[in-house]
Amino acid sequence: MINPADTGIDAVMLNFSPTGLQVLNAVLAIVMFSIAIDLKPDDFKKLARSPKPLLTGLFSQFLVLPALTFCLILATTPRPSIALGLILVAACPGGNISNFITHTARGNAALSVSMTAFATVGAIILTPLNIAFWGNLYAPTRAILRETSVDPVSVAVTVGLMLVLPLVLGVTLNTKRPDITARLRGSLRYVSMGIFVLFVAIALGANWDLFLELAAGVAMLVFLHNALALGGGFAVASVMGLSDADRRAVMIETGIQNSGLGLILIFGFFNGLGGMAVVAAFWGIWHVITGIALAGLMARRQPAI
Repeated sequence: MINPADTGIDAVMLNFSPTGLQVLNAVLAIVMFSIAIDLKPDDFKKLARSPKPLLTGLFSQFLVLPALTFCLILATTPRPSIALGLILVAACPGGNISNFITHTARGNAALSVSMTAFATVGAIILTPLNIAFWGNLYAPTRAILRETSVDPVSVAVTVGLMLVLPLVLGVTLNTKRPDITARLRGSLRYVSMGIFVLFVAIALGANWDLFLELAAGVAMLVFLHNALALGGGFAVASVMGLSDADRRAVMIETGIQNSGLGLILIFGFFNGLGGMAVVAAFWGIWHVITGIALAGLMARRQPAI
């Protein structure tokens, strides 16, 4: 048995084949494309005329959440690979399922989709920047970053090809051929999300014994981290005086992270480092549970005007 309290978790590497990684890349690109076909250039122009909710969401996503994550790490001092996993998840843009959850919660779904789009574009720079900045502030994670020699440019290229390119293609198709996107919109997102969940389940199945042994060491941290993300998003949106519907969107977008992207970065640049991979995988499960539960509660009450 691997004891997460000792240094073993920082050395454990989970198995994930290069072919599997390429398939996961493709699946996430399809998920991003399914979101992009809901967008048109006019959506971005509207936000440019009234940018406060969007800027608040991006501030919460890329500045507040990483800072809260760092405070959590300082307070709990987890193993280095677990700490870096928390930092990496916090550095990722909002998860694709956040749009569905926001809609269910009667939040501003248009804002949620736009936040996902803008955060995805911003992630090209902000994700590697946040990983490098916060990871180097904490000595134990700084050592991992130096050992793995993560190239921020390579991370940016990976994010760009996997997320931004499908976003551009989706918006372009919706602008040029809305008849095609109308036929795709109903089923593509649910099919792609189903494939993604199935694929991650298969990948976890190949490492199930290790996952169970390591999960106990990260479960409570992931619970706390997700609660901080949701609470931080709600607090920032409240302080900025956003409407109830906008506040719900910002809270959910901050609390639903793209852990699929996190897994790709972990297996692509950190060789499947155990603590990091289990954090991202556990996040991928837990944020769906909390997000759907929260949406169910919020759906009972119409947003205040």
